[in-house]
Amino acid sequence: MKYFGTDGVRGIANSELTCELASALGKSAVSVLGKCLVVGRDTRRSGTMLEAALVAGITSAGGNVLLAGIVPTPAVALLARKLNANGAIIISASHNAPQYNGIKFFDAHGYKLDSKAETELEDKASKHLQLPDSINHITGTGIGIASKIEDAAEIYIKQITDCVRKQDVDFSTLKIVLDCAHGASAYTSPKALKQLGAKVLAINTDFNGDDINVNCGSTHLEQLRELVLNSKSDVGIAHDGDADRTLAIDEQGNIVDGDQILAICAADMLERGALMANAVVCTVMSNLGFFKCMEGLGIKTVQTAVGDSNVLAEMRVNGFNLGGEQSGHTIFSEHNTTGDGLLTTCMLLLAVKRSGKALSELASIMQRYPQTLINVADVNKDILQNCQPVWDAVATAECELNAQGGGRVLLRASGTEPLIRVMVEAQSVKQAQVLAEALADVVRQKLATTN
Repeated sequence: MKYFGTDGVRGIANSELTCELASALGKSAVSVLGKCLVVGRDTRRSGTMLEAALVAGITSAGGNVLLAGIVPTPAVALLARKLNANGAIIISASHNAPQYNGIKFFDAHGYKLDSKAETELEDKASKHLQLPDSINHITGTGIGIASKIEDAAEIYIKQITDCVRKQDVDFSTLKIVLDCAHGASAYTSPKALKQLGAKVLAINTDFNGDDINVNCGSTHLEQLRELVLNSKSDVGIAHDGDADRTLAIDEQGNIVDGDQILAICAADMLERGALMANAVVCTVMSNLGFFKCMEGLGIKTVQTAVGDSNVLAEMRVNGFNLGGEQSGHTIFSEHNTTGDGLLTTCMLLLAVKRSGKALSELASIMQRYPQTLINVADVNKDILQNCQPVWDAVATAECELNAQGGGRVLLRASGTEPLIRVMVEAQSVKQAQVLAEALADVVRQKLATTN
């Protein structure tokens, strides 16, 4: 598709993602989703600009907007359902750098749109951009209005805290360091965790529009790790800019990634008889150690392409209630319809409390294979699929891994950035690094943008 990638429409604000495109998408959303739409955003500088353009598009097409302000992505998904809206839209580029922004769409039930709906949105937006004078313009009382949701964040916080309280567990003995990434969770996550009794040291809760995800949050865990160790906290929690994902640091300073969080929660749910069909949905990026862990527990794993929308689609089709990604998107479908950083945090802490064990001990349930991931820029990712020399190099690397005890190679084009991702898992860090670098060199040579 022209505009939509792995997770909505995304690009450099005011360059690739323009006000004209945002307005056209807003107009299209009214005809595809309906006339009442929730709109939220994260803390990026470009957020107010794109919000104004998007709202102008929606209202000019006769739609009404419920403005949620700065809220996490999972909050707008929830608000679509709670407020009986026809859909919801979040303006956010998730974990990307501040100069990027994005627009993600949800239906009336809070689910991300499927490819058919995205194609329809894209086709209509293209027509609005190319043939604006051919559209019948609404005037007078037909024009929509925008109004503010006064308690948007509180509705979301209550949903999460009620979910925890129903399980008759509180967090009163837990000391937590929380990194909000100068992003959308700056208010919601600290307040919710404090309401649940935790002692919370929240960092990066301020924002100026240009600092979201910069050297902080789920993509930069160094500051969080240092504070966990220095404060002798039980756990460190890191969100990304729109707070739809969570990564953790245990009390010893070790990273607990999305695969490990998924494994911990799967084991907890299995023990309680709460894991539907004794199955978990994951992506092709999940570590080999995750699959071995699940196999050892007798839990079935179902793999999808990268993207939490793909994970959720598989969960919905087969009635599974747990799925996630190594990057930290985790979906508990009984409680929300998309990846939810605060909900994931609470579910992880519930597992810690129920077990009576430290997070480091729980995380040891899964032994990660050494993994190297290299993002190769300045390449033409559109010709990857038919570039045989690259796939020949992948096959050679896989043969070498199999000869030395096993491992895995995954090479794919990013759906959200102009990159090709090269990932190698191996028996040793050195072997993974050497093979990944060799494959990255082949990608650079064969797919250079000057070719």
